[in-house]
Amino acid sequence: MIFIAIVIGCILGAVIGIYAPMVSYTYSGYLAIAIIAALDSVFGGIASTLKKNFDLKIFVTGFFGNAILSIMLTYLGQKLNVDIYLAAIVVFVGRMFNNLAIIRRYYIEKFTKKPNNNN
Repeated sequence: MIFIAIVIGCILGAVIGIYAPMVSYTYSGYLAIAIIAALDSVFGGIASTLKKNFDLKIFVTGFFGNAILSIMLTYLGQKLNVDIYLAAIVVFVGRMFNNLAIIRRYYIEKFTKKPNNNN
């Protein structure tokens, strides 16, 4: 079921992306870091679903909280003329790879598991 939602979301995102207006260079950094933070939350949600401890409240608050925090770090960094957003990118991308590894291990174990023949 979750994979159907992912496929529909990807198709919908691609269609909207084709017809969406271009984001100006001024706001592209904010959008990029918000997308990375949101993707981190999505991968975390998928990993927690596979571990059977998914909580929608935690997912939604993490999704918006991470995006808002990363945008605020980007804004603060621009005001201070320091690339603080790079720290957020390192953390979020590191967590994305960690969650992707959990997802990958789950499916590798699921598809390579041999049936028991105790007859």
